[in-house]
Amino acid sequence: MTDNTNIIYDAQKKSVLVAYVLLFFVGMFGGHRFYNNRIGSAVAILCLTLVSILLTVVGIGIVLIFIPFIWCFIDIFLIPGMVRDFNTQLASQLGAKKISTET
Repeated sequence: MTDNTNIIYDAQKKSVLVAYVLLFFVGMFGGHRFYNNRIGSAVAILCLTLVSILLTVVGIGIVLIFIPFIWCFIDIFLIPGMVRDFNTQLASQLGAKKISTET
């Protein structure tokens, strides 16, 4: 990668520490997944959480809230891989752009 590509990569790469902080504070709303560009699963966990909160009025939401909670617990172990996958994909995209601009 050239210096310019390295600068772009450093500016856009994701951090495991930031992902864990987001998991801790807004994990039940999918914040860490939005950060790692996992939009589909982030929306799913967000919807599950919101529906669970709304359904606590009738009691079943108390049981449903455990689904996003367990999902977030599992994500504790998956975050390093998510960040690594994003950063690898970013490096590949930047490398492909570099090659296409050189030809």
